[in-house]
Amino acid sequence: MNFEELKSAAKENLKGFCRVCSFCDGKACRGEVPGMGGVGTGSSFIANVEALSEIKLNLRTIHDAKEPDISIEIFGEKLSMPVLAAPITGTNYNMGGKISEENFIKMVISGSKEAGTLGMCGDGGNPVFYESGIKAIKEENGDGIAIIKPRENTEILERAKRAEEAGALAVGIDIDGAGLITMALMGQPVGPKTKEELKQIITKTKLPFILKGIMTVDEAEMAVEIGAKAIVVSNHGGRILDHTPGVAEVLPAIAQKVKGKITIFADGGVRSGVDVLKYLALGADAVLIGRPVIIGAFGGGKEGVKFILEKFAKELKQAMILTGCKDIKSVDEKILYKK
Repeated sequence: MNFEELKSAAKENLKGFCRVCSFCDGKACRGEVPGMGGVGTGSSFIANVEALSEIKLNLRTIHDAKEPDISIEIFGEKLSMPVLAAPITGTNYNMGGKISEENFIKMVISGSKEAGTLGMCGDGGNPVFYESGIKAIKEENGDGIAIIKPRENTEILERAKRAEEAGALAVGIDIDGAGLITMALMGQPVGPKTKEELKQIITKTKLPFILKGIMTVDEAEMAVEIGAKAIVVSNHGGRILDHTPGVAEVLPAIAQKVKGKITIFADGGVRSGVDVLKYLALGADAVLIGRPVIIGAFGGGKEGVKFILEKFAKELKQAMILTGCKDIKSVDEKILYKK
């Protein structure tokens, strides 16, 4: 299997739902929600990609970073790379249904584990979404993270309990899903949370808690204040609110305030290991990838997911060699070119 073969198979299996463009920038699928695009004009999806593309790196080759160590530790677990599979659901209405929800998330969780990292499972209007993810995590002895929609607190806590019972490494809410159209269409509305509501959830959960969908400094500081263990700087892939900035635009200010106080994940527009390096240099501790994982699963199943993650890992290593970074801790803003 090579990347072109993987993309070709994915294009066939995703026909009518994703064009598997030569470069995935959100322009061909503007407004295709449900589907694989960004909401409205698609500007938020596009902004994620363009914000990353505008960042330039300093090429350095006089150093001793010949064999970079890209391993990291998240919530006490050592991972082979600072790249995790983002929570993704809706194979039927977003991706055409050639792969069932249960099989898809099993591919993601298992493929991620085989690559030495973790996959996240998601939630949605159909109960099978979350159930399939929890089942996949349990089958992999807890090697996965469960992310829940911002439902009523009682429903979130019930799902968090199931994640605990499955042995999941962590649990969280994709609070950026507060306005998801697809959830409303399925009769399960979601919405924002107050600090008090979030505190109630976090204090009743045994697992490290993640808030996914943080795009401002004040909300990042609130996450620290209420006891969350991690945030995901994300605009939900540009799929919920039109005209937001790209993640790379807001990440530095957030990292400046909360780096070291809370684990920071970045999510949005990542298309290569070089993009991973950029997010790390901007202040992220690890990075989530979504659409590339879909291409991997629809193009090659579990092995395809593993292939994509390992491809990103190889690209990251090469980029670290060429910027003089011997390990993830040594990646910082010094590798970024500033006029």
